[in-house]
Amino acid sequence: MSYYTPPGGLPAQTELLTDRAIVTEAYTVIPKGVLRDIVTSNLPGFRGTRSWIIARPIAGFATTFAQLIVEVAPGGGAERPEAEAGVEGVLFVTSGELTLDLDGARHALGPGGYAYLAAGETWSIANDGDAPTSFHWIRKAYEAVPGIAAPASFVTSDADVAPEPMPGTDGAWATTRFVDPDDLAHDLHVNIVTFQPGGSIPFAETHVMEHGLFVLEGKGVYRLNGDWVEVEAGDFMWLRAFCPQACYAGGPGPFRYLLYKDVNRQVRLTGPGGVGAQAGG
Repeated sequence: MSYYTPPGGLPAQTELLTDRAIVTEAYTVIPKGVLRDIVTSNLPGFRGTRSWIIARPIAGFATTFAQLIVEVAPGGGAERPEAEAGVEGVLFVTSGELTLDLDGARHALGPGGYAYLAAGETWSIANDGDAPTSFHWIRKAYEAVPGIAAPASFVTSDADVAPEPMPGTDGAWATTRFVDPDDLAHDLHVNIVTFQPGGSIPFAETHVMEHGLFVLEGKGVYRLNGDWVEVEAGDFMWLRAFCPQACYAGGPGPFRYLLYKDVNRQVRLTGPGGVGAQAGG
């Protein structure tokens, strides 16, 4: 398996500035050509590290999560990457090797390595190799539910989890699920969706989950709120809740993307973050 990793750099002065970036009220597309040196961010407490912040809560954009592509140079890392005790996270490595110290145990995550980090967990990261390493870091404020214990942290990999074919697709559309979708302890899913050439979502999904999709491999065509949008490895898409979405794989090889969704929680109407609070009620 291969996973797209941004190389950074800057385009030549002779290149056209036209690109495929799109920002609408219903969806946003950040193409791989945007992920250049000039748009990186530094992170407090990190050594030898830069990041591309591709989603964050902001008016007209993501509401439930933040997503970063983090590049760590040899010798770099962080002793306390997550500064907010109530925030859970997922790490997914696309290149190099990341050393993860998690609650006293050390894990070496290569390409395809996956870690779920529970809110309040003790963890640190380092690049102990001689080449840069890159990973996705998805962050979300954990929403606890009375009577349901919070999930525990765990480490696995893309290679260790078998994709589950969607019913009636003969394997043309499959999802690699890193947690049980019926486990109500989890309020986010970060999975990998795979379409074989010609595979498709054959209807316009319109549902409550907010989506973050980073294309890991291949290319496809997405139908987003009535628009046809071509995407390829390295592109990121954000989809608002209820944004109509469908797609088909458009290349000679598999079309795969890392998918974030908020799940398994009742719609909050009162209290902090509720509709009533936002409306002043």
